Amino acid sequence: MTATVRKAGPAEETVSIQFRGGLYTLMRLKVSNPRDQAFFTALMTKIAQAPDFFRHAPVVLDLQDLADAPPFNMAELIRRLRQHQLVPVAVANGTDEQNKAAINAGISILRGGGGEAPVPRPAEISVLPTGEPREPSAAAEPAAGQTLLVTQAVRSGQQIYARHSDIIVLASISAGGELLSDGHIHVYGTLRGRAHAGLKGNGAARIFCRSLEAELVSIAGFWRVREDMPDDLIGKPVQIFLKGEQVVIEPLP
Repeated sequence: MTATVRKAGPAEETVSIQFRGGLYTLMRLKVSNPRDQAFFTALMTKIAQAPDFFRHAPVVLDLQDLADAPPFNMAELIRRLRQHQLVPVAVANGTDEQNKAAINAGISILRGGGGEAPVPRPAEISVLPTGEPREPSAAAEPAAGQTLLVTQAVRSGQQIYARHSDIIVLASISAGGELLSDGHIHVYGTLRGRAHAGLKGNGAARIFCRSLEAELVSIAGFWRVREDMPDDLIGKPVQIFLKGEQVVIEPLP
């Protein structure tokens, strides 16, 4: 969406304002009991495992577990999260009163489930350079249910998503690059950056790579950051899968 505004004055100037769609991954923090100090203690422990990853990270507050909870101070919750250098940007799955409190506290509301990552139109791929979101690219789109084949390296700032499809990458993923797939992810080079398999909740999805150097990997929304990965598997061929609610990293046979 583009709007053009003409500035009055001796030398007329045109200012163009653009709103463009983009695909971004956001962390979702399940808020269990914001009145209990134990919640913040557990949060501090988690952040301490990977402080650089969480620093200034935008998060969506999932309030699903608080549907029947007594009222709590939303502004105070947001303030305390910011003290831990998290950046709350929205709430999801909140009640009407919780949503109103979020708006009053200066953050937004994600409707329509909130627990599922935003996706482009069916069977389309998004490649987004940093700082300039683009429309989904249909040039590389696979047919529904088929595998997306990527033959070139995924550069820093690029994000590739395939809906209802596995991804096979014949090259490497640079630091800052990102892969998202509803199915499996296969990388025949070095996996740096981030990789998200089973994006729609498929817990059977796996990630395979020839050399693991990723910043973050996730399966069906459960994730591990670089600081939490086994040192002896960095730079090695691995498979990554979900066991219960734990992301497991094992060497390839």
